[in-house]
Amino acid sequence: MPNAQMQSNADPVIRPLLPSDLERVVEIDRDNTGHARRGFFENRLAASLSEPNGFIALAYTEHDRVEGFVLAHVLDGEFGGSRPATILDAIGIAQPARGHGGAHGLMRELQAAALRRNAQAVRTQVVWSDEAMTRFFAGLGFKLGTRLVLERDCAMQTSEREQQTDPGNDNDRDHSLDRIAVRSMVPEDLHAVVSLDRGITGRDRSAYYQRKMNEALRKNGIRLSMLAEIDHTPAGFVMARVDYGEFGQTEMEAVLDTIGIEAEFRAQGVGSVLLTQLLSHLASLRVERVRTVVEWNDVGLIGFFSRLGFKPTQNVVLALAL
Repeated sequence: MPNAQMQSNADPVIRPLLPSDLERVVEIDRDNTGHARRGFFENRLAASLSEPNGFIALAYTEHDRVEGFVLAHVLDGEFGGSRPATILDAIGIAQPARGHGGAHGLMRELQAAALRRNAQAVRTQVVWSDEAMTRFFAGLGFKLGTRLVLERDCAMQTSEREQQTDPGNDNDRDHSLDRIAVRSMVPEDLHAVVSLDRGITGRDRSAYYQRKMNEALRKNGIRLSMLAEIDHTPAGFVMARVDYGEFGQTEMEAVLDTIGIEAEFRAQGVGSVLLTQLLSHLASLRVERVRTVVEWNDVGLIGFFSRLGFKPTQNVVLALAL
């Protein structure tokens, strides 16, 4: 990644983040947010080194000292997307270095790096009431995006548990759901998942799913990927992750990246069973919430998540077209 020289008496430079920058990045973020997110930054730095095409990590320096940073990752398939996009996860400038042009310099280099990865946009999320961050991104050219952020608690509600298992009303129970077997995904499932996805989207996204498998094996954060089968035939899958620290989060929160159901099984409750199993696993890990992102006009998917207890969050998606 090329360096970007900037005119200033401090001779600032933008360069790739290095493992030796970790402590300084954590320090800047802690001073700005009041929280220490060392695990998040450690994982993201490791990911950017092992998979440079999928992650972007840049430093802003003055007099060879890190005074700012930006972290982002590249999506190509998550949340039903059909075009690559770069997601800005974290940006920070040390308070004494603010006003020196570091944030704009980082964003210029981030956009250049995103274009080299064929991304069509840079996206991020902010809490709608965070006026400072909203104003900051607006000044960089971001606009309100077209996606909605939905979330729900991982803990099952009483009514949901009663609906699943009620010994007193066994006659009312949908026994067809017993045919659906859900298990953790293994690398050998890659072909089946790609085939399912191709039938749903009409695209060959082998590279995307290979990357997701590699991430799971690398254990960068917690990955939860499950496959549903009916009579030993793949019927659907779900992929999620727990990645503390994205978009300024200070608590562990799961992100549902991808869900796909074979067309012939969509009316048989496969999606509901997959989500129920996912929520159960997340709750056992003491993860409190799970969120996902949908297009504002994807009525079918919004309705599906609504029936499963998902509701809009206070986060808004901002986007910068490239």
